[in-house]
Amino acid sequence: MTRKLGRSAVALVTALAIATPAGLAPMTAAAQAVTGIRVEGNSRVETGTITSFMNLPAGQPASPGDINDALQRLQNSGLFETVEIIPQGGTLVVRVREYPTINQITFEGNRRLRDARLSEIVQSQPRRIYQPSQAIQDAQTIAETYASEGRLAARVDPRIIRRSENRVDLVFEIREGNVTEIERVSFTGNRAFSDRRLRNVLQTKQAGLLRTFIRRDTFAPERIPLDERLLTEFYRSRGYADMRVQAVAPEIARERDAFFITFNIQEGPRYRFGQVNTISEVPGVDAAPFAAQNRVRRGEVYNPNAVDNTIRRMETIALQQGLNFLNIEPRITRNPSNQTLDLTFALTRGERVFVERIDIEGNTTTLDEVIRRQFGTVEGDPFNPREIRNSAERIRALGYFADAQVETRQGSGPDQVIVGVNVEEQPTGSLTLGASYGVNSGVGLNVGLSEQNFLGRGQSLGVNISTASGDRTAAINFAEPFFLGRNLRLGFGLNYNETEGLNADYDTRSLGFRPSLEFPVSQNGRLELRYRISEEVLSNVNEESSLILREEEGTRVTSAFGYSYNWDSRRTGLDPQTAYRLRFSQDIAGLGGDTKSVTTTVLAGVESNAWRDEVTLRGEFEAGAINAYGDYSPWILDRFRSGGRVRGFEPNGFGPRDLDSDNEDALGGKFFWAARAEAQFPIGLPEEYGIQGGLFADVGSLWGLDRTSYTDPVSGADVTIDDSMYVRAAVGASIFWTTPIGPLRFNFSRPIRKEDYDLEQNFDLTIQTRF
Repeated sequence: MTRKLGRSAVALVTALAIATPAGLAPMTAAAQAVTGIRVEGNSRVETGTITSFMNLPAGQPASPGDINDALQRLQNSGLFETVEIIPQGGTLVVRVREYPTINQITFEGNRRLRDARLSEIVQSQPRRIYQPSQAIQDAQTIAETYASEGRLAARVDPRIIRRSENRVDLVFEIREGNVTEIERVSFTGNRAFSDRRLRNVLQTKQAGLLRTFIRRDTFAPERIPLDERLLTEFYRSRGYADMRVQAVAPEIARERDAFFITFNIQEGPRYRFGQVNTISEVPGVDAAPFAAQNRVRRGEVYNPNAVDNTIRRMETIALQQGLNFLNIEPRITRNPSNQTLDLTFALTRGERVFVERIDIEGNTTTLDEVIRRQFGTVEGDPFNPREIRNSAERIRALGYFADAQVETRQGSGPDQVIVGVNVEEQPTGSLTLGASYGVNSGVGLNVGLSEQNFLGRGQSLGVNISTASGDRTAAINFAEPFFLGRNLRLGFGLNYNETEGLNADYDTRSLGFRPSLEFPVSQNGRLELRYRISEEVLSNVNEESSLILREEEGTRVTSAFGYSYNWDSRRTGLDPQTAYRLRFSQDIAGLGGDTKSVTTTVLAGVESNAWRDEVTLRGEFEAGAINAYGDYSPWILDRFRSGGRVRGFEPNGFGPRDLDSDNEDALGGKFFWAARAEAQFPIGLPEEYGIQGGLFADVGSLWGLDRTSYTDPVSGADVTIDDSMYVRAAVGASIFWTTPIGPLRFNFSRPIRKEDYDLEQNFDLTIQTRF
């Protein structure tokens, strides 16, 4: 910066020089009384203001040092561009040149940051006094802003253009430079996991193929502590209790266009749990009920989440028994010889400390009650540090705040603490424009408006409209996550769907309303109760279609009560390498409306990491059945169809089919089952490209109709439909590509077991994105 302002600096130094030694010669021998001060060149600054800065009383002796001090005070006032003090007898002539007024501020050379944004961050303003020091500071601020955008090579030069009437135009000449990307993230000391696997853990990412669009490939120092924590949690959740990130070394290339980051890791041994005991050090407290809550098993790989889960369960027992101020202290003894950890849960007496109050600050939109209900503790309760930490995590998980800090401080007495919550609001609403693509549905567009913190009450509201080839959908959804002040999620949904010949020779239209209530029933399980009323229309059935479809054409109203039980091990994260989920659902229709049936579906899935966590294995099984009662027969819009259940087949590609009709219509079935297995793995490309490969195998069947024969009204021939449980199977390969415009998946499949009339689909591409 000094080099670029060189000419201005020289001019300033020259102008600020004190009068020549010859001019000061009469006063060098001794101090001389100042009989008067004459100020020249000032127009905005009053003469009295200038003399007050000089602080040289008239009639008092003034030495050359006093005059020099007066000159320095005028210079340091920041009001003048140049200052001269010239002694003329007993009179001091003060010649000043005031700083010019800024006429306008312009930015040149900026393409990445708009003028409006730069104007907001500079302190210099039009119609104010120009200050060189402030202009330099503004240039540094602009350069720092570019650095935060990843452009560390950016240079900013402030220039001035003189105008009439002591005005200047302030110009910031900007050379943006290229993005300073993270060229390489590497690790030393890692033996259990490859660099590729560890890079997937970090928030920091290497520059990739689409580096123009990816923002995470720029270096951000504030992400380093988070990356260290993520690495530590990753290792410790897999048994490496002694793992440490010893150092992180970010280095910048000489050209300032690339960063190289190295994480120095000390892994340590992998531990398993050894002896696990529960003891009580509190008189009168039996350890047996607490030991029954232990979920840590000997021989299992060490996982701190399993320890925390057991502590939470034990704390619940303490609350149920009214044992306040009881601490559950995990004591770990390392056995390096056999790489085990002996664990003892010790019940100890804690200090008698109470929560005096909970103070909440920073929430300008969100209501206090939305934050308070994340606490399991209220004013007056015993202080539980673990519960406060968990509450802080729940507040951050809401997604309403850019930052949320929960701290404790001393209260009004030694047995009182005050819990302080300081949050920083962030936008919670979004307007979404999206695009989707499917081989069958073609290109589609969708528009969505959502608000996750509606009116600051923590409620969610969403409106979505989407359209694709032959398919139009609109939906409005609302949810109150804390209905009646409890952990009850109340939801309402209104949806409309219309199809025109979408993979079938008929049109459909449906309009439905669906209220629901969801609540936890266990640590990992939640139960949803719901009601649905809908009107569904089947129309424009092709004349060459099956007689069954033509006779089903019309309108039906469905009134159904239903429930779903969802169990997901990821809610507690007990096993970081394996996740399980289970869903059981039933909808009972018949309380009003035309439909009288019970629809049951079940889904069980597992996902696990293998081969040093570089390969992801997934398995899934689902099945469903429709059981009608009375004289009701399920119609095409009730019955299950094959779409997406077994890859390698078109939607409506297999299942019961009327082969004697000209259209050979797929009729759907009352029963289905499907099993799917796949593996996702790296294929040797740099991980920053976001491309992985996969293999999959699917098997399943769709069958069952109430009506399997009819007499053709034209030919009089008897038609029989085979609705047997024929098994279909397919294998294939996938390419997964994580792109800035959304996740893409390419499926290449080949059926290996099928019927002659089944419709194959050997390629499928799906993409959905928001922008």
